[in-house]
Amino acid sequence: MCELVKGYNYGLHGRQHFTALLTNSICLSQEVFEVKNVDLKVGDKLKLKGKISDDASMFCIDMGKDSNELALHFNPRFHDDVAGTVIVCNSKRGGCWGSEHRDPNFPFVKGATIKLTVKVLGDCFEIELPNEHIVAFPNHLSLDKITYIRVKGDLKVTSFKFE
Repeated sequence: MCELVKGYNYGLHGRQHFTALLTNSICLSQEVFEVKNVDLKVGDKLKLKGKISDDASMFCIDMGKDSNELALHFNPRFHDDVAGTVIVCNSKRGGCWGSEHRDPNFPFVKGATIKLTVKVLGDCFEIELPNEHIVAFPNHLSLDKITYIRVKGDLKVTSFKFE
């Protein structure tokens, strides 16, 4: 068996309860932090803090309806085949990826603790990076509510909150 799975139930300031699932895959040495039944609406923010592993190659933050319907796939890559270090954003509809948006601004450092803020703005998402640079990505799925969040890869989530 390659996985250790822990499930947690949370309630936030009158919002419905949601479940966070933390999977530490021993075989892949990757963290997976998955939150279901979230109720993020236009105007809400996700604030996330985490530690990038010392030997990181990538991590991603996915937000949408479920793992096959992602309005935002935010994917910093330390070793991209094309661009070296780059942030790739994308969306996924019906399990099929859309066109990539690549941002060369890359403030991430292996082994560092980071803070990210993702704002849900309706027609787009704004991701505030550790250096205060903003990455904007269109909401191609036109979702007015985010119910699914997943963080996976070489980032260990240490805290998160919704505002």
